[in-house]
Amino acid sequence: MEIGNPFMRAAVLIRCVMLAGCLVFTLPAVAAKDYKLGTGDVVKITVYNHADLTTEARINESGKLSFPLLGEVEIANLSTEEASTRLATLLSVGGLVQRPQVNIQVVRFRSPLVSILGEVAKPGKYPMRNPEADDVKTIADLLVVAGGPSPTAADYLMVTQRSANGQTVHKRVDLVALLARGDAAQNIPINEGDIVFVPRMELFYIYGEVHKPGAYRLEPDMSLMQALAVGGGVTARGTQRGIEIRRRDNEGKVNVVTSSLDSPLQANDVIYVKESLF
Repeated sequence: MEIGNPFMRAAVLIRCVMLAGCLVFTLPAVAAKDYKLGTGDVVKITVYNHADLTTEARINESGKLSFPLLGEVEIANLSTEEASTRLATLLSVGGLVQRPQVNIQVVRFRSPLVSILGEVAKPGKYPMRNPEADDVKTIADLLVVAGGPSPTAADYLMVTQRSANGQTVHKRVDLVALLARGDAAQNIPINEGDIVFVPRMELFYIYGEVHKPGAYRLEPDMSLMQALAVGGGVTARGTQRGIEIRRRDNEGKVNVVTSSLDSPLQANDVIYVKESLF
């Protein structure tokens, strides 16, 4: 089976940027009063008159951090004031510190995430900000960190976003225009929570009396004549008369479609080139 990849040449246009392991970004060490701590946040904890308890730690995936004398303490989904109170209570009840005064300060906030799924080298969730790499702001940035489209990717992707009024919006991005032609209009900005999906490319199939039978990428507005050319042309034993296109309808039934060389193809069409009777 042969499947073309129009992104091979375009890939060199993408900057080769690799994200570091850290998934947080640096901000001034202040946080809104109502900010809820979460996985990935890095906090600095100080206890008045107990310098040995000063700790800087990252909240792990379980919503906990490690603190001297107490071990792991869950503080996710608490404000900094609430988390300070929890640590102070644990230190006091355990008889570890008399009347402890605990202060928690967020020194690095977790990064908002965006998801990319489907036919890319490394699908998954990616941070939009990172102290050691460029921010992920656009579709092109996201494709870079996800390793680019795979050889089996379609020539477009879909972005699902939430609009300002809370409605779900779907946007189509032409990958060939973006990566091969550098069309800036296709490089749309992305936001926290966006979902990007790169579908698998559409195929057509050709067999019978052609030089290169197999499965091939269906290009936009592709005709039967173009498909024959991709398949290497009709063999000396074949004939262009009576070529069959087998096409599945909406109910799943396969029908034989009467066609001419100018007929447009559809995804998953099966072309059969018959042997000449003369």
